[in-house]
Amino acid sequence: MRYSYDELVAHPKLLGAIRTLARNLRGAYNSNPRIARLLSAHQKWLMTQAGMALNLESGPRGFTVAQARELITTNHVASRNTVQNYLDQLEIYRYVERVNPASQRPRRYKATPVSEEAILMWYIANLAALDCLDGGIRAVEMMAHSHLLAVAQPLAARLCLMDPAWVNPPPRVGLFLWTEAGALVMDEFISRIEDADRAVERIDIGFVDARALATEFMMSRTHLQRLLNKAAEQGAMGWHDNGLRSGMWFARDFLEEYCRWQAIKFKYVQDAFIEAKTKAA
Repeated sequence: MRYSYDELVAHPKLLGAIRTLARNLRGAYNSNPRIARLLSAHQKWLMTQAGMALNLESGPRGFTVAQARELITTNHVASRNTVQNYLDQLEIYRYVERVNPASQRPRRYKATPVSEEAILMWYIANLAALDCLDGGIRAVEMMAHSHLLAVAQPLAARLCLMDPAWVNPPPRVGLFLWTEAGALVMDEFISRIEDADRAVERIDIGFVDARALATEFMMSRTHLQRLLNKAAEQGAMGWHDNGLRSGMWFARDFLEEYCRWQAIKFKYVQDAFIEAKTKAA
């Protein structure tokens, strides 16, 4: 089934789909923390998706720094220097490699197999989330026909990059998403939410051990605590008895805001997958 954005937002199983995705991404982080962190802050997510799109579109020839800069800066994601620094970081960790000799210009890059496998698993995880809505087999289809990624991922990435509503999350969502490892923190919170009663404005998410969570996500405990305090100031979440040792609650309007934002990406992932299947037919 193909959903419109409004249908996704109104779907009674959307929260369950987003929760499934959050739990799958948490599992992926536990399997390979370093590579999972490439998608754990929104700016890195956007640059990673852009780079992989160029990688899949260019084939063995590879993509250039100029191409990456053009795609990323045109959509107001990052500066030219940030793009270069990010590519340098990816090369150090062997997530991309040079296609041509170091002395040759322009420099050309291609993703290494571990990066391509990671983005395939990410796409499958998002399709599995969509399958939660209607019992579909999108994820199974992608696993069986992984060549579809070469069309689906670049199209989904470009659609996301061109949509200001996705590039610039709502302020309270962005408070987490623009933070290093912030997406991992959100995944942790969302994974704790079961069937939230719509009559309840504050949804219990249990005790949050900031020290343990910061250690797990390789971030500063002070920074994480400051992030939680800011979210509390904005009414996004808080502590049941105003004590840091108590359990925490998640605001319903914040949850719905986050779900509406996630639905943007689901729509593009869905549409790109359908387009890839149509072209392959």
